[in-house]
Amino acid sequence: MPTKTGSAIALFAASVALAACAASPPADQPAASAAPATTPAAAAATPASQLRDLTPQEKKIIVDAVAPSLKEPGAAKYKWTKFPIVPPSDEVSYCATVDAKSPYAAYSGHQAYIVDAKVVGGHITSAALGLITGGKDTAIVANMCATHGLDPNSAS
Repeated sequence: MPTKTGSAIALFAASVALAACAASPPADQPAASAAPATTPAAAAATPASQLRDLTPQEKKIIVDAVAPSLKEPGAAKYKWTKFPIVPPSDEVSYCATVDAKSPYAAYSGHQAYIVDAKVVGGHITSAALGLITGGKDTAIVANMCATHGLDPNSAS
């Protein structure tokens, strides 16, 4: 059974690793090709009229990415944020929340998550969980999401 200290260290290490991945392009690509199509400020400024609800298929893709990190995935209650009608690129981050049991008791309940999603034709076609956390550490995910102009707490 993991200790609180061990869990905190693992969470911190995962955060640092994800931040490093987002901050530096692969060695075989120039930095310019790694730049997002829009800045976080531009993404945050997307008018509500240019946002849409996720389709049932897109929600399933995200649930399939998040569920393995939950203790009882079938009982999870997801809250969804809006998604751009025209995504800024073919690889985007998506942030929202889920109310669920975590394998780590301190994180059970309201949890924020960020997934990296592949977009084809304006729709999410695959997703991989970047980070999920609950309790006082939801701020970690919220801060990571903010760097992409996203807010998991706007989920409904």
